[in-house]
Amino acid sequence: MSAQVPKRPNLDSVTTINRDGSHYFLQTADVSGRWTTARRIFGAILIAIYAALPWIPINGNPALFFDVEQRRFHVFGLTLVPQDLWVMFFGITGLGFTLFFVTSLLGRLWCGWACPYTVFLDHVFRRIERFTEGDAVARRRLDSAPWTAGKLVRRVGKHSLYLLCSSLIAHVFLSYFISIPRLYEHMQEGPLSHVTDFAVVVFLTLSLWFCFGWFREQFCIIMCPYGRLQSALTDDNTVIIGYDEKRGEPRGAPGKVAGDCIDCRRCVNVCPTGIDIRNGLQLECIGCAACIDACDDIMTKIHKPKGLVRYDSLNGLTGKKRRIFRPRVAAYTALGLLGLIAFVIAGWKNAKPFTADFSRMRGQPFYTDTASVRNHFQVRFHNKRNQPARFTLQLSGAPEGFTLSGAGTAIEVPPLGEITRPAIVVAPVGAYRGPENLSIEVRAEPGGVVLKHDMRFLGPEPSATSP
Repeated sequence: MSAQVPKRPNLDSVTTINRDGSHYFLQTADVSGRWTTARRIFGAILIAIYAALPWIPINGNPALFFDVEQRRFHVFGLTLVPQDLWVMFFGITGLGFTLFFVTSLLGRLWCGWACPYTVFLDHVFRRIERFTEGDAVARRRLDSAPWTAGKLVRRVGKHSLYLLCSSLIAHVFLSYFISIPRLYEHMQEGPLSHVTDFAVVVFLTLSLWFCFGWFREQFCIIMCPYGRLQSALTDDNTVIIGYDEKRGEPRGAPGKVAGDCIDCRRCVNVCPTGIDIRNGLQLECIGCAACIDACDDIMTKIHKPKGLVRYDSLNGLTGKKRRIFRPRVAAYTALGLLGLIAFVIAGWKNAKPFTADFSRMRGQPFYTDTASVRNHFQVRFHNKRNQPARFTLQLSGAPEGFTLSGAGTAIEVPPLGEITRPAIVVAPVGAYRGPENLSIEVRAEPGGVVLKHDMRFLGPEPSATSP
């Protein structure tokens, strides 16, 4: 049976959606070239990083580990607890404006090169499809063919590999939340012992299988908001993938027209979202550069200069001067750097490996008797490291005669643990001269970290304590 004829894209409808609303399944042609090779290498590096991060230990924890059960978040050696999560606001803000900067300068570079969805779809699942069912022509022919034993074997083999890869991705994702050792332990103990973990893996596996096996580019076109966001972030100076209309038109067979475009539709056949780049900048374009390699290959064969389809700005494509640095880019750069710098400073100053939080105990602010005035505090010691820690308290900046209960006595805190202890500051009646400002120093070992907490020692009017 002959292969299905590919649809012709237009600007009035989405190629991947039929008139009745059903999904038109694209079979993109293979392409090779410098940009495709670079994307594959970069994609392989990103996949390797994704798989390796849970295995790389930093300060006794995985490089990236969101320990939800213990409420600890380990980010490249920095351990955050829920009280520290406000620090992430600056990091997320900085990364957000950095993405705005990249988009305003280089268009949808993120979508085509670094988006996890695109990376897994193009560099894993499409490769499986090519391996099991052949090239685009063979796949279209298989789509149109009746069900036979051969077709069944190919489809079952393809989707079995899809499920296997989806399961691997899901298990790696789960390891970011429970760690590799615990994941292995849970797998050995079986799903009935860890129903929640098993349900998460099954849900993720089936979701990934559905997205990468059927939904595919529809996610980028219909569901992802970034494609629509780019319309507010780009301008005529933003680098996009575009068609040089002045050079390519009028298009037609070689030797019969003046333009370089021979209307071979090679750029259309390799597009993963089914658009015709010659129709201009479109929402569906993810900036993957497949059409650039396809067109460059054709230009080489007909002895024409490369670059009919290329990375350029709208101003560059129309022969106008392109401005790289402009107010929009400068603003995004400044805001992005401000957020990232604030994140580093806040993380350095506040996300410490040890914390000691002081609060007054419930009840009266102070207690008195004939011999002394006392202030009762509660101290919560928090050890964020993956090893035991020792805390000692020392009174500092207090008038002579003031004492601190338990001063100098080591308080042991287990790894990633916290302990609450009382602390009582006592002022003899003879040394008390009214409310005082004083400090308690907390020394944490190992590391010799010193934490200082300023407080107000409260008490009655001095005349009330006089004998």
